[in-house]
Amino acid sequence: MRKATIVVLAALLFVSATAGAQDSSVDGDANRVAPGRPRVGLVLSGGGARGAAHIGVLKMLDQLHVPVDVIAGTSMGAVVGGLYASGLSGEQIERAMASLDWQAAFRDRPPRTELDYRRKEEDRQFLVNLPVGLQGRRLVIPKGLVQGQMLTETLRQLTLPVARITDFDALPTRFRAVATNLETGGKRIIGDGDLTTAMRASMSVPGLFAPVDYRGELLVDGGLADNLPIDVARSMGVDILIVVDAGFPLQPRKSLNSLPGITNQMLSILLRKDIDRDLATLGPRDIVVSPQLGDFSSYDFPETMKIVHAGVTAAEAVEPRLAALALSEVDYAHYQQVRSNARSGPPPVEFLRVEPDSKSYQRPIDDMFGQFVGQPVDADALKAQVGALYGRGDLEMLDYRLVQDPLGGFGLDFTARRNSWGPNYLRFGISLQDDFKGQTSFNAAGRLDFTELNSLGAESVWDLQVGTSPLLATELYLPLSNVTRYFIAPHAQVEAHDVAQIVNDRQVGQFRVSSVDYGLDFGRELSNWGELRVGALNSHGSSHVDLGVSAPASTFNVTEYFMRFGYDSLNSVNFPRSGVALTAQVSVEGNGGGEQGTDLFTLDWRAAHSWARNTVVAWLTAGSTIGGSESNVRTFFPLGGFLNLSGVAAESLAGPQYAIGRLIYLRKVGNGGEGILDVPAYVGTSFEAGNVWTARRDISLGSTHKDLSLFFGADTYIGPAYLAVGYDDSGSTAFYLFLGRSF
Repeated sequence: MRKATIVVLAALLFVSATAGAQDSSVDGDANRVAPGRPRVGLVLSGGGARGAAHIGVLKMLDQLHVPVDVIAGTSMGAVVGGLYASGLSGEQIERAMASLDWQAAFRDRPPRTELDYRRKEEDRQFLVNLPVGLQGRRLVIPKGLVQGQMLTETLRQLTLPVARITDFDALPTRFRAVATNLETGGKRIIGDGDLTTAMRASMSVPGLFAPVDYRGELLVDGGLADNLPIDVARSMGVDILIVVDAGFPLQPRKSLNSLPGITNQMLSILLRKDIDRDLATLGPRDIVVSPQLGDFSSYDFPETMKIVHAGVTAAEAVEPRLAALALSEVDYAHYQQVRSNARSGPPPVEFLRVEPDSKSYQRPIDDMFGQFVGQPVDADALKAQVGALYGRGDLEMLDYRLVQDPLGGFGLDFTARRNSWGPNYLRFGISLQDDFKGQTSFNAAGRLDFTELNSLGAESVWDLQVGTSPLLATELYLPLSNVTRYFIAPHAQVEAHDVAQIVNDRQVGQFRVSSVDYGLDFGRELSNWGELRVGALNSHGSSHVDLGVSAPASTFNVTEYFMRFGYDSLNSVNFPRSGVALTAQVSVEGNGGGEQGTDLFTLDWRAAHSWARNTVVAWLTAGSTIGGSESNVRTFFPLGGFLNLSGVAAESLAGPQYAIGRLIYLRKVGNGGEGILDVPAYVGTSFEAGNVWTARRDISLGSTHKDLSLFFGADTYIGPAYLAVGYDDSGSTAFYLFLGRSF
């Protein structure tokens, strides 16, 4: 009897202790619930860009002081819900999403501002941005599935303060993400592991994002299996559900007139059946928030802020019911403080680890990330280093996780995946200028780039250009370090080009200049924005009259020593909207072949500024020759053509001194470029003033040509294309069909 009494008392004590643990007020654990308060679960549906409405709902919950005890999310709902579960507020999530370049997030290629300087220079030289891979004798194109590098990197940075938490029940708010097993079609509920990977897996839209390999399972978007995970939230022990349905409504007949429209409708029909069934299971205390999203599609990420506002409006429609769940000012402040405290920051990094399938990148990872060992992770510094390595252009994906070893220490575990179409690449470019008067110049160029020749990123580059200015060139680029990025670069080239023959300030013919050059450069990359390079170059060749007034041919054999500085922060070389670019070079030629030495200085500066759809570009180029013969046409600077005195025939001016300034206005037209695959188009005008001169003493503003152009341009997949008309103050007019780099 006594023994039985002891057992009963022990059982009562256990039940009492358990109840006390479950019902105690929020006292260091954001997942505990105060006595008498119902446990609130939040269900966030999938819907792609439409899921940004969840942010608006969260902002309203914060404003009304409504606590959330558990979150279950699918796809975009998992991303927004996971960020909220990590301790961020609705407003903080909104700021993060507003700062994200969503178009860039759907491309694996880094934004141009994040490329290293070498890739930016390559971007300037070759119009077609997408390189073709060369593997053996096979040409390979990118596989079309996006790894989501930029999105993953953003989520890593935002969730780094809770990265050590691998049990999602221990997050500031308990969380579950829903994904779909691509092999079985079954639903995968993710409640532990790496938070960023869970969010990415749930948002891996088939055909757009590559599937995520998670603990041996190949996972894709959770919307295929459960787009509104009501049952998942309910299984976590809640009393009241707040369900936000931003999914796929059925469209009226007038919208079903295209293949994408019909395909989306088919998907909506399949998903709505399950959604409507799940909604029917809700009880009278549960609250449904239905944002009115109209024609916003799953891919309208540029409209994120408008969709967020629609979420706010939808929550306001049920505000009285939500307000009934609110805490007092004091209790809510305590609730928020506990959530904030959970974002205590990552622990010190004690080691670096590279996954077995990424061992070929062990050295650059050790070199570039070794600085973090022994230090708490600085999210911004880590992001910068990831960008520096990824910006070299060789990687399809570079990711890291905070992991714990068996002895309790934390470290960074890296995964690096080479471009699936690399490591050797073919790039192409085309340049065409036709003035509709019989003057046409055309060049087609190709580059073969053998990359990753060693662990420092050495490259062998071969260029071939045919057309008006044929060229064959090669360079061996040899970095000396992964960190400081000093390099040496032996190079050689054979080329020919035309120079206008000028008599009495009028073109009467043209010279043909041919040369063979070889040299050695030494330099250093300056972060990803610039480069300082010095070198020696031997050039020998000849010039002769190809068409025009007879003149004696000449030969040359000179050695040139140069120093060049480059800076580039432009967001685009085709139609820049922000940033600055500068290239300045000083060259000193030795006395060779009986020819007097020549010194040259060249400068190219441009800056872009935008507001709304408008852009203004200021652009200045100049060059000066000091010494040498005034008939030394190989050092002459050409001028004339579109945006180079647009009313003057292309390259019909040439001389040893030149300068031109331009002020260009662009306005984006139509909706091109607002979507993921659209082509941006522009109308614009330019004012240009410049000329060439025989001697520096002749340079004056009064002797410049003043030109104006009007143009229509499009940023096509093979480069920028223009239709333009130019006017010169002399009265001449020129029309252009122009394909090629203009800025």
